[in-house]
Amino acid sequence: MPALPNLRHLRYLVALHDHLNFSRAAEACFVTQSTLSAGIRELEAQLGAAVAERNRRTVVITPLGHRLVAQARTLLREAEALMAMAAEDGNPMAGLLELGVLPTIGPFLLPRLIPALGQAFPQLRLTLREDHSGNLLDQLAQGRLDLVLMAFPYDTPGMETFPLFADAYRFVGPARDASASPPGGRVPLAAQLEGRHLLLLEHDHCLHGQAMPALQQAADGGRINFASTSLHTLVAMVAAGMGATFLPDLAITGGILRGLPVVVQPLDVAEGQRTIGLCWRRHAARRETFLALGGFLRTWAARAIQPWTPD
Repeated sequence: MPALPNLRHLRYLVALHDHLNFSRAAEACFVTQSTLSAGIRELEAQLGAAVAERNRRTVVITPLGHRLVAQARTLLREAEALMAMAAEDGNPMAGLLELGVLPTIGPFLLPRLIPALGQAFPQLRLTLREDHSGNLLDQLAQGRLDLVLMAFPYDTPGMETFPLFADAYRFVGPARDASASPPGGRVPLAAQLEGRHLLLLEHDHCLHGQAMPALQQAADGGRINFASTSLHTLVAMVAAGMGATFLPDLAITGGILRGLPVVVQPLDVAEGQRTIGLCWRRHAARRETFLALGGFLRTWAARAIQPWTPD
């Protein structure tokens, strides 16, 4: 039986894939260029096939090399997790966790959450990466992340999910709309949308996909502008009287509307909310750690995260 590739050679391949340069890949692995080159050759000899094509100026990863990198990331991540489990020695809430988070969650939740985590688990270290759901899930599947803090519903094949708390949507319009109904009063969705331009996030944001079921009638009428990649830009446009939007409680109670001339009203539709939760690879080596973290976050959120209420 041929010898299996070792983790060191797989790490060299991943670095070469990421940098497409032997010198920079060697620096990333803290080895000499000749050591990395020899490791790649040994890997190719074991596989009986090339993983990279190189000349004096360029490096091209072969199709086989690309497939190996996708698997190698997961193997390397799980190997690191196994070492972390051994180092923890009975303390699962210690060591490094690489967490992905959505831009519609991170700025409004993490400033409240990080101090609580630091107090409860002083030996836990977090590195954070902010991106859209699809990109974060790709990085999670590739082993670049341990966990993703995201919004559901969202399709997560091959993953395990852990719901934390519900996050309702509210209708947000210019301040001149305040006279249309009592403060905080529920207005039928059709009335909220009547004659307005709607300002939503671009298609690749989860907020867009989750809000669309409630907005189908507006979409049919062609009144939606997918105007921005930022919630802060949306609310600035609403405050300027350019349209209306929908915001989650997390952003509203996190202060995104502070000082702006806007009015907030509840939605009158049952599906007007998202669920904030964790997501990790099914059968992850540190699953027990993730479950413990999820349990802590769920209990903390029940105390610390309150829904928006009218003044």
